[in-house]
Amino acid sequence: MPRPYFYVTTPIYYVNDQPHIGHAYTTILADVLARYHRALGEAVFFLTGVDEHGQKVQQAAEKRGVAPQAHCDEYALRFSRLWERLEIQYDDFLRTTQPRHINVVRAVLQRLYDQGDIYPADYAGWYSVAEERFITETEKDSGAFRDVRQLTERNWFFRMGKYQEQLIKYIEARADFIQPDSRRNEILGFLRQPLGDLCISRPKERLNWGIELPFAPEYVTYVWFDALLNYVTGPGYIADDRRFGQWWPASVHLIGKDILTTHSVYWSTMLFALGLPLPTTIFAHGWWLTGESKMSKSLGNVVNPLDLVDQYGVDPVRYYLTREMILGQDANFTLESFIKRFNSDLANDFGNLLNRVSGLIGKNFNGLVPASGELSEADQEIKAAADGLAQKVADAVAGFRIHEAIDETMLLVRLINRYVEKQAPWKVAKEDLTRAGTILYIATEGLRIAAFYLLPVMPQKANQVLEVLGAVGSAGEWGLLKPGTKLAAHEALFPRLEIAI
Repeated sequence: MPRPYFYVTTPIYYVNDQPHIGHAYTTILADVLARYHRALGEAVFFLTGVDEHGQKVQQAAEKRGVAPQAHCDEYALRFSRLWERLEIQYDDFLRTTQPRHINVVRAVLQRLYDQGDIYPADYAGWYSVAEERFITETEKDSGAFRDVRQLTERNWFFRMGKYQEQLIKYIEARADFIQPDSRRNEILGFLRQPLGDLCISRPKERLNWGIELPFAPEYVTYVWFDALLNYVTGPGYIADDRRFGQWWPASVHLIGKDILTTHSVYWSTMLFALGLPLPTTIFAHGWWLTGESKMSKSLGNVVNPLDLVDQYGVDPVRYYLTREMILGQDANFTLESFIKRFNSDLANDFGNLLNRVSGLIGKNFNGLVPASGELSEADQEIKAAADGLAQKVADAVAGFRIHEAIDETMLLVRLINRYVEKQAPWKVAKEDLTRAGTILYIATEGLRIAAFYLLPVMPQKANQVLEVLGAVGSAGEWGLLKPGTKLAAHEALFPRLEIAI
């Protein structure tokens, strides 16, 4: 039996970052999943937020001459405002400087210390200031880490290695825990080497912007150990046992593949130590590329999602990002591919179908939805395709194949367009108005169902279609479009875009 709830998380984004298309993609994806699961009748909890502690935040605040908290308050707004623009309907936006989170982190630290899973030791090694963590010799030699220096200092460590064998067995026994398979194999490969313990503190003499260790107040908590606990803070760990019991374990942590190890290894061993169930799935999606390169500030190829929204609207951006990337693989962003997808799927197929049926109903039926008569074989084909869409979408969503759920819906739209072209109700109406009415009812009802299943992806435009059809709030079953409903006037849903040469 499926679980009666769905708890989805994004990473909490580092507050110093400028929100870019990678952040937007993960959050839109989580929002689309949450909306699909709500449409399927499940209770949903969707958590996102920002990570506000660490050395880079402290340094940025010092450079600006402001307090770290004031810096965070200002910069956190960039994310919450972007999510509002992108129609993100989260249930909770967590900031790691909030007292509710600080209380959880300190309680977890104290518990792990009391049970002997946190201990002090001297450590010497290479430290990346940019990544805010100690790195291995191999990582240092890779050249992938910036601002690397050698440090020797006394710190506090979490006995992560103690749980290595337990984690290996857990991953091997659960094929759906780390997805896709390539990432699961990557983590199993990583775990073939000895797993050291995790340094979870920073001395205040080097960093004071963080959560104090309750048993050693001259130290603050390592930012990753702090940040990962957001996933249990949100649903009420320690603060509300009943609520936490309802939502935990999370159904899926959505992450980029660059933070796979911290989530699959650090977080999993922390949960083992706390005696808490692990999330059902950790899903690491790919990167958005421009050409052969990952988007990065240093390369100057980062796409600002607000620029796209300002120029083309939020729904086309949501549609393109979720349709274009197959989860688990990388995807290439180009403006040309965006415009082509917009014109082919949204303007030519979805928008054109609305224009055709509303125009023909307006001309031949005074703008009132006609009644359906006896169904022909061609009519039954459309009805069968529409009836079968619910299961196809549900299966695709359950398998994290969002692009497939969208494509199945658009296949129905294209099937209806071909049906209208072949049935030619504009000709039939001259001789048999009843038959023309049946054709248009079938086409319009199919459009309504397609719009219903596109609501999670394009909440504004799909709802606009339902408003035109007088069917806002309707479900995905066949036959809910009421004959005699007056169609509302509307402008072109998606005017075609021209590619500048």
